[in-house]
Amino acid sequence: MTMVTAKIDGVEVKVSEGTSILAACKSIQVNVPTLCWHPDLCATGACGICLVKVKGKAAMIRACCVPLEQGMEVTTRDPELVKARRTVVELILSKHPNECLTCSRNGSCELQSLAADFGIEHNPYPQVRFEYERDESTKAVVLDQAKCVMCGRCVDVCQNMQNVWALCFMKRSIHTQMSPPGGIKLEESPCIKCGQCSAHCPVGAIVEYDQTQEVLGQLVDPDLYCVVQIAPAVRVAIGEAFGNAPGNIDTGKLYAALRRLGFKGVFDTNFGADVTIMEEATEFVQRFRDGQGKLPLITSCCPAWVDFMEKYYPDMIGHFSTCKSPHAIVGTLAKTYWAQKNGIDPAKIRMVSIMPCTAKKYEIRRHEKDMYASGYQDVDISLTTRELARMIKQAGIAFNELPDETPDALLGEYTGAGTIFGRTGGVMEAALRTAHFMLTGENPGSADIKQTQGTKGIRSFELDVKGTKIRIGIAHGTGNVEALLKEVEQAAQKGEEPPYHFIEVMACMGGCAGGGGQPRGVTSSIRIDRGKGLNKDDKQSKTRFSHENEAVKKLYDEFLEHPCSQKAHELLHTSYSAKQTYKR
Repeated sequence: MTMVTAKIDGVEVKVSEGTSILAACKSIQVNVPTLCWHPDLCATGACGICLVKVKGKAAMIRACCVPLEQGMEVTTRDPELVKARRTVVELILSKHPNECLTCSRNGSCELQSLAADFGIEHNPYPQVRFEYERDESTKAVVLDQAKCVMCGRCVDVCQNMQNVWALCFMKRSIHTQMSPPGGIKLEESPCIKCGQCSAHCPVGAIVEYDQTQEVLGQLVDPDLYCVVQIAPAVRVAIGEAFGNAPGNIDTGKLYAALRRLGFKGVFDTNFGADVTIMEEATEFVQRFRDGQGKLPLITSCCPAWVDFMEKYYPDMIGHFSTCKSPHAIVGTLAKTYWAQKNGIDPAKIRMVSIMPCTAKKYEIRRHEKDMYASGYQDVDISLTTRELARMIKQAGIAFNELPDETPDALLGEYTGAGTIFGRTGGVMEAALRTAHFMLTGENPGSADIKQTQGTKGIRSFELDVKGTKIRIGIAHGTGNVEALLKEVEQAAQKGEEPPYHFIEVMACMGGCAGGGGQPRGVTSSIRIDRGKGLNKDDKQSKTRFSHENEAVKKLYDEFLEHPCSQKAHELLHTSYSAKQTYKR
């Protein structure tokens, strides 16, 4: 590896060739301010704030997109640089609404932080306002173009990371705006509601569709019986909102906080994940061993991925697992099995899901009759991790001082396999643990299937199950999906064996741990830390196999009969339909 040596503010620095000036500065703890730069994305210099000087160059340059060169002498701080950066921030503020106190990003807005750092109390530039209609059409993510700072993060995420192309830049000069193509509503675009745009937006231009007040209203309604469930990835991220490190396992405190908010039943989506594995592993065995259905079988827990598939690859519908996602399963069982066991009128039950995902808000409104299998909507409201954090703070609950509590019985017991649903490769690993048992009558020698783990965008391997070879594919981030599906399509066109028998797809990088509704500021290292937290929770569980969950066994014995029974299909499975096709 070729190294370059240069000086930054008089300090010698040695970095690999091609390293940006900004990255080189960070390596010696020099903080150059930025607004458009994000470690997940390609540097564009769009905001123009990261200005530095290089000896011998007349103009200031943008540190994020210029590589450090041999012998460079870089200056990052002097009065002229501070004035130039301040001017850029002031110009951005001149087109930005003064609505900090009523913005959901108040206190976590990167522009607000920059204004404070530069001590901007009065703006010398006249305020320029353009009226835009707030777009809430998806009921999952909200687009408020008036707050857009044209950093380009959301467009880069949508087009290059997610390969969805629901957002672009339109018009020119001061009239430039970030919008779905043609100025249509977000709901009318290819948007899959993954929320990665909102997770990467530095301001309040794209946020989750907030339903916290609706939930608070239900909690105080004496005629309602409000219950709640928490997704696997929430437990390793919620603590970040209260100063804890990413990956810290805060499950017990979550249960306690939810009870203090007023929920009468506290469940765990991990239980639903274990049930999902029983259904999905059975589905796989029926297809793989018994020839009952198409291969490869593709997992369907991720609603953004389901939406992507229905829009871009509707010809793959026959490969999709029909099993509902874990939170939908818990919702259905709460209004049937649990309601019957506890003598509660299901019409009065309101199920709230706490999810790391904005697309779950879309999923619960899917028009298929299957989402009302209990006779009522499976899940009434889905809140993101960020929304729950706000509710806890509003209620004055000292989260980190809460005692650890346990979930309610029947729908709260879970295994380590249910926990790892929250990270990329986790659904596959959990399914293979149980599929191994169903195929051989015994558990694999180790619960850890290392090949499923890691952060590479596409992973593939062959698993030997007592001489039987199972070909596996895993992708996270919808931008990585196309390569896997093209392999499947090409094999089918040639009349060849499918390259994979079983495929897992998660729409977000890192899986649900990096979901669009998680605490902001996500980076690769944060996603990795959250995944490590889930792996730790798996390893410390009393059992790590879904088929060994005693509460799940009881559920089938008392209510569902057996995995993929007629009753299980009626309650726990769904269907898909082709939508307007955007296939390229």
